[in-house]
Amino acid sequence: MEHPHKHASHPAISKRLKRANGHLNRVITMIDEGAACHDIAQQLYAVERALTNAKRTLIQEHIDHCLEESATNSASIETFKAIAKYL
Repeated sequence: MEHPHKHASHPAISKRLKRANGHLNRVITMIDEGAACHDIAQQLYAVERALTNAKRTLIQEHIDHCLEESATNSASIETFKAIAKYL
C-alpha cells in the first residue's frame, strides 16, 4: 500500500537530494583538502540551488494536492497554512 503522503514527484526529489548530498560531501572534502575558496563557494552555491529546487518542487506539489482536497476536507486548509511558511 502506498503511503498517503507520497506524491508523484517524491522519487525525483529523493534522487535530486541524494545527488546534492554527494556534492555536499565533496565540498567538505574540498575544505579539508584546502581547495580555493572560490571553488568551494561555487560548489556550495550548486548545493544550495539543488536544495531550493527540491524544496520548491515538494511544496508546490503539496499545495496543488491540498488545494484539490480543500473542497472536501477542511483539514487541508490547515495543512496548506502549515507548509506555506516554508516558501
